[in-house]
Amino acid sequence: MKIDWAALGSVFGVSLVATVALVGLFTLGIIGLSRQDPAGRSGGSAALARTGAYACFALCAAAVAFGIYLVVV
Repeated sequence: MKIDWAALGSVFGVSLVATVALVGLFTLGIIGLSRQDPAGRSGGSAALARTGAYACFALCAAAVAFGIYLVVV
């Protein structure tokens, strides 16, 4: 049995980058949802942060769906 170390390293590198990117996107989404002014004065800023957070979550869901698609097909 012969192991293709270059292919194994490539898969490891891509999965590491994808994992870090997904965790980073999800973290940005959590931070965006937690940004709230206690006095309630910055309505536009809070709405922008909430929209960005939802965009981050949508990108995370799309990446997970694409991964499932790659496994199934």
